[in-house]
Amino acid sequence: MSSLSLVTSKRSAIIKMWGGKRNCIELLKVMRTIDDRIVHELNTTVPTASFAGKIDAGQTCKQLYESLMAAHASRDRVIKHCIAQTSAVVKDLREEREKNLDNLALLKQLRKEQTKLKWMQSELNVEEVVNDRSWKVFNERCRIHFKPPKNE
Repeated sequence: MSSLSLVTSKRSAIIKMWGGKRNCIELLKVMRTIDDRIVHELNTTVPTASFAGKIDAGQTCKQLYESLMAAHASRDRVIKHCIAQTSAVVKDLREEREKNLDNLALLKQLRKEQTKLKWMQSELNVEEVVNDRSWKVFNERCRIHFKPPKNE
């Protein structure tokens, strides 16, 4: 099994396991594996000019393209799910806080969840940087072997 298909199957398993209590940080870390290893993946699967006849670089680049698209979409969904979930918790805690202004533990929990929400919102920006880096590397190596569809 290639490392590309291993990453894809890991990602699929993680998405299926996703639940309300999962740690968003750890989940994103695992889901970013394909982006973290893209240079290695390209070096080991896309041949240089001297080895171009031995491997179908077009097919390899197409598979990597599809994996990147799926990974980026999955992570975007997970981040937005975490944001929605944390926003709901913050809303509930705010309502509870309005009813019980003297509860310091509640205030502490509210601040903690607000910090988590801000972090998750900043993850959208991090995701954009990670995606841009991956596409840049992908395009540098695969532009002569594979042309992505225009609509994406």
